[in-house]
Amino acid sequence: MYLVKTPWLLKKLYPELIWDAKPGARCIYLTFDDGPIPIVTPFVLNILKQHNAKATFFCIGDNVSKHPDVFEQVKKDGHAIGNHTFNHLKGWATDSQTYLENFLQADKILDTPLFRPPYGRIKREQIKLLKNARPDLKIIMWDVLSGDFDLSLKPEEALKNVLKNAQDGSIVLFHDSVKAFHKLEYALPLAMEYWSKEGYEFKSLG
Repeated sequence: MYLVKTPWLLKKLYPELIWDAKPGARCIYLTFDDGPIPIVTPFVLNILKQHNAKATFFCIGDNVSKHPDVFEQVKKDGHAIGNHTFNHLKGWATDSQTYLENFLQADKILDTPLFRPPYGRIKREQIKLLKNARPDLKIIMWDVLSGDFDLSLKPEEALKNVLKNAQDGSIVLFHDSVKAFHKLEYALPLAMEYWSKEGYEFKSLG
């Protein structure tokens, strides 16, 4: 069970988390979780380049260690980097000290003030610990979830999810992962083509 559009009540309950950006500039903030992954991440980079777009990649530290060349290409292309823990830990199922250590392990190689908790699951105690460890930390959530990770979802439905719900200032979540690639490969180019025609720009978070 997941929500494609983040409800306003959830945003109000966790105001210290960043759910969307201020509207006004006809801009959509594309974000990609779980990479870097060979084939998948380079595909995303190519599509972004076609639209002169910048995005934010929330990277798993272990994947960066395994695929440093792909990670370097993300940075070389001028995209923003975010921390997604070293081992994709679910905060609700992990004790807070272990969670902090895993975050810091990733931070050593990523060195970024941006963080997104895997699965969007994080305890208030963990939020406090992470911000104490890195005072400049910004915890980025999302406004629109593509659902590309859902194995039961058709590619057309992932496209519909983002086109129906994204608006000016939305933070849209895709995954540059093997599991999501079939839907990402279909939905991302069509969504960006549509938004471009509607006059939207694509910027990274900072």
